[in-house]
Amino acid sequence: MTTLDHGNDTRSRILAAAQELFAERGYAATSLADIAAVVGLTKTAIAYHFHPKDRLAAELIAPAADDLFAFLGEPFTLEGLVTFTVRHRAVIRLMMEDFGHGDEPVPGTPAEAIRTFRDEIYRRIVGPDPDDAARIRGWAVLGALEWGIVHTMDLPEERVRAHLLALLTHWI
Repeated sequence: MTTLDHGNDTRSRILAAAQELFAERGYAATSLADIAAVVGLTKTAIAYHFHPKDRLAAELIAPAADDLFAFLGEPFTLEGLVTFTVRHRAVIRLMMEDFGHGDEPVPGTPAEAIRTFRDEIYRRIVGPDPDDAARIRGWAVLGALEWGIVHTMDLPEERVRAHLLALLTHWI
């Protein structure tokens, strides 16, 4: 007979609620109290599992990071990039809107890691020694992916994927 591990069930519920709220509102605009209200726990109970709040973000980002390393280990394709981006759009929204913008990131922070991955994807899009047109296309592709997923969280993944792929195929 299998027994239910209530600790893991609670952690899973907290992570699911956090991912949904972060996708809707953004990381900075979501408090532990907001997550607690959705899960039906106290803020203290949420903090018991995930304190500080950054631990929630790190745990949500980990599966996407694993897929990103796998993606970067394969030959670059636009379809692979779009599929990865749409599959992990809630996490990418979290990373780009809350951690990925601003001036120079502080060394050792999530923002620095995100900037490094973004720059590697950009290099794969534009290739070595890009001309002006390639540079513009590269940044336009990254911008279209980011904004295309951030503002379509309510649409089914496959529809977003198909439309982004059709649009970006014309650009590259």
